[in-house]
Amino acid sequence: MVEKMNLTMLTDFYEITMANGYFESGMAEDIAYFDMFFRQIPDNGGYAVMAGLEQVINYLENLNFTDEDIEFLKEKHMFSNAFLEYLKSFEFVCDVWAIPEGTPIFPGEPMVTVRGPVIQAQFVETMILLLINHQSLIATKASRIVRAAGGRPVMEFGTRRAHGGSAAIYGARAAYIGGCAGTACAIADRDYGVSALGTMAHSWVQMYPSEYEAFRKYAEIYPENCTLLVDTYNVLKSGVPAAIRVFDELQPKNKGIRIDSGDVAYLTKQARKMLDKAGHQDCKIVVSNSLDEYIIQDVIVEGACIDSFGVGERLITARSEPVFGGVYKLSALEKDGVMIPKMKISENVEKITNPGFKTVYRLFDKDTHKAVADVITLDGEAIPEGDDYEIFDPRAVWKRKKVNNFYVRNLRVQVFDKGTCIYQSPSIDEIRDYCRQQISTLWEETLRLENPQVYYVDLSKELWEMKNRLIEEYNQL
Repeated sequence: MVEKMNLTMLTDFYEITMANGYFESGMAEDIAYFDMFFRQIPDNGGYAVMAGLEQVINYLENLNFTDEDIEFLKEKHMFSNAFLEYLKSFEFVCDVWAIPEGTPIFPGEPMVTVRGPVIQAQFVETMILLLINHQSLIATKASRIVRAAGGRPVMEFGTRRAHGGSAAIYGARAAYIGGCAGTACAIADRDYGVSALGTMAHSWVQMYPSEYEAFRKYAEIYPENCTLLVDTYNVLKSGVPAAIRVFDELQPKNKGIRIDSGDVAYLTKQARKMLDKAGHQDCKIVVSNSLDEYIIQDVIVEGACIDSFGVGERLITARSEPVFGGVYKLSALEKDGVMIPKMKISENVEKITNPGFKTVYRLFDKDTHKAVADVITLDGEAIPEGDDYEIFDPRAVWKRKKVNNFYVRNLRVQVFDKGTCIYQSPSIDEIRDYCRQQISTLWEETLRLENPQVYYVDLSKELWEMKNRLIEEYNQL
């Protein structure tokens, strides 16, 4: 069982100053709605993967201010005694809706919605963004890399290159959701059930007089799972021959070699010939060394003989684009049970938000079961399945289309009801399997690594009309 940590004070300081401001202004109990969403898919990809919800749940369930927190804030000499007393008895009472982990997601969709007293709904912004942004980024990168590997297992090897301990642990979890077979991170196995994998370092080989002696001792200790690192000195002249000698003598099970440097396409092809000639056709070849989806794709095209990949820094840091960019914006207020929609206006069209309390539906073709569109609607709107449902492009007032022969699934679930968690997080394997299945509903054109077909997220007619009415009202100010 993972120990639950109180991370209440892991927040932007302005969340506390705003909370104090709402309290002093008599607005603390005003009901507000906030949406988390993102605007651009990392690496200009065709889809992203939702991850991090389980950690958000743990955070919200443990949200309280300790005596130490109160004393720290008191010493800032910025906050009233009444506000500090309020924090002492702070209890999370908001409603929360979210898209489940492992779901393919697209720009503009409300991934998380929080409804409740503004002093609370505003305060949780930082941690929701921190947890969802990071894990969604790594899960998305992992999914791209796993797809490039074409069915060959990918292991997450980035623990030592992650940006801190929690990034290593949560990154390993997110990479597994995205499709990785396991991780080098032992604590991620202990705490989250992500299989920990690993063999040896070059230092193991260097500790012995020869590669043969290093390999033999390792095979004696681990006869059931023996993968030997063959590139410490020379892959083809000494490493592979020494491995073959040990395989001949000890006949370990589940044997393999790992290459961590050099031209992996050339080296794996030559190594495969040597292993097969020696009668070790069952020996697997593992490759690591600064890999990403593009390198993996290229070496496979070049005919590299690789059975699995170990991917480190470029996965655990999402090096090519290390920011997910999710934001958290006010979408509505509630006065006397009546919802008042709110939206942000900007000269940048992509930064204009969608107002109101909303949900997200995915429409699937009845014949192919492929996803044909996502539609954001006002909460409570029903989408009639079947024919001639009209949806509207939020980027262009003139652009709309009709969808036919489809069925509908609501992407979001309620997670908290008045501060009580009512959602049971699936197991990590269930999330991973769900992610794989849901990605399979996307068209191959959307799954391309480069220049994918854009999967647009549209608005229902009611939401589209509300948005444009508010824009007109703002223009008249």
